[in-house]
Amino acid sequence: MTRYHSFSVPYHTLTFLVCFIFIHASPAAADKPTELVDQVCNQTSNYTFCVEALYSDSRTPDADSYTLAFISFGLAYTNANNTTDYYIAELFKNTSSQDYHYRLETCSHDYLRAVSKLEEAYNDLNSETFFGLAELAGIASNASDHCQDTFKGISSPPLESRNGDLKRLCEIGATIAKLFTGSS
Repeated sequence: MTRYHSFSVPYHTLTFLVCFIFIHASPAAADKPTELVDQVCNQTSNYTFCVEALYSDSRTPDADSYTLAFISFGLAYTNANNTTDYYIAELFKNTSSQDYHYRLETCSHDYLRAVSKLEEAYNDLNSETFFGLAELAGIASNASDHCQDTFKGISSPPLESRNGDLKRLCEIGATIAKLFTGSS
């Protein structure tokens, strides 16, 4: 009788391996960004962040400016929505300070505004209306600035990283929007 040995990998190990491969495979594609990605990212304040963010979407290597706009606004929307639904909600649960609660409430409103403006931008993209995209990205970016300002005087603002990411993602969207309108 032949015995077969089954090989069992715990789920968390398999998940780790898949994530590891995905994360380490992605930068290779971004080592040599497309001409369009290079053009866009060279106009942003953080070239590396821009390239890495855009290449986090598998459509980027073959993307035209229209698809790249969908990618960038989608990334910004996801950041803003997740910040509202998960990060801020979790911070609310873990604080009893009225001052901190007030600051989080302000950020919650800021992020809801950002989500709304990014949804509007996405709808404009769907209807091929490009002229308001840069302004909508700017409003969403300003919302992250306002949230950050709300925590002035706090040594480690709890949403600093999220605010910075949203600001940079909105900058990418605004830069791509300018490709459609010819503005600088």
